[in-house]
Amino acid sequence: MTSELLTIPQTMAALKVSRWTVYNLIRSGELGSIVVGSRCRRIPVTALNDYITRLCEEVA
Repeated sequence: MTSELLTIPQTMAALKVSRWTVYNLIRSGELGSIVVGSRCRRIPVTALNDYITRLCEEVA
């Protein structure tokens, strides 16, 4: 299984938002994430795509 995982800075760049915003999206459950090891938070590309799709559907 190969699922690409993004770091917080990569996610920030993809969404063009701040670190604070990314962590708030994670805390609220709007953006899925996983923890690798004890401290490394990663965002699956599929979770980012799902989040963007939901935002686009809300606008339509």
